[in-house]
Amino acid sequence: MHITLGNTPDDTVTAFTARAAADPGVAGLVLSGSRVHEGMPTVHSDYDLHVILRDQHASPIAELDRFRSAHLDLVVIPLAEFRTRGMPGRPDSFARYSYVHAEVLLDRLDGTVARILDEKRTLGAGEAGAAVDGWLDAYVNQTYRSLKSYRDRRPALGHLDAAESVPFALEVLFALHRRVRPYNKYLRWELERQPLGDPRWEAGRLLPVVRRILADGDPPTQRTLLADIEEAARRAGHGPVLDAWGTELELLRHP
Repeated sequence: MHITLGNTPDDTVTAFTARAAADPGVAGLVLSGSRVHEGMPTVHSDYDLHVILRDQHASPIAELDRFRSAHLDLVVIPLAEFRTRGMPGRPDSFARYSYVHAEVLLDRLDGTVARILDEKRTLGAGEAGAAVDGWLDAYVNQTYRSLKSYRDRRPALGHLDAAESVPFALEVLFALHRRVRPYNKYLRWELERQPLGDPRWEAGRLLPVVRRILADGDPPTQRTLLADIEEAARRAGHGPVLDAWGTELELLRHP
């Protein structure tokens, strides 16, 4: 199936959505990416469009899955797959954030597409609790490895482990608020537009801490961030994950 590109991304997406809406096999259209993040699109931005097909209904648009151009980036999936895409345990769990601010352009199923999308936008209570426990343990483990290397005078290795701890720390912070961790591109946007409710996690305070750890793994900065995350995690009832580390916590707290 061929897509005719217009003179601009707007022209291309307008033509394509009209074409998709005329196809009875299309159940819904969902827009994601920078276009749904106010202030983020640039002259280089394309349109990220998810096309949801009716289950067991043939459509020539299925051939366009993973189509990419300077104007349009398509994901074409059946409804059954859309229900689970980006969810925990899936190989495409990385896609979850793409749905957090996504907009429904077409829903032929009496709101079903919108309801599925809403389930992806935030973490359920049980899901969030399990996520915090898992990511918190991973974060403590990675920070422990880093600080051991600094203690043993292997700063280059300690720096590498420190850098790898940052994604785990961010996962914990967002999961504590039942939020999906944003892609790095949108981290500042999220912290400024939808803050996490604690001055320690404001963009102006958290991002310099993250940059310092990524820059050189500075052990005092690591310990400060860990102490703040520990306090927040314990307040939310995740103390047992930390207590399981026993006396090893001393290295995490003191040089």
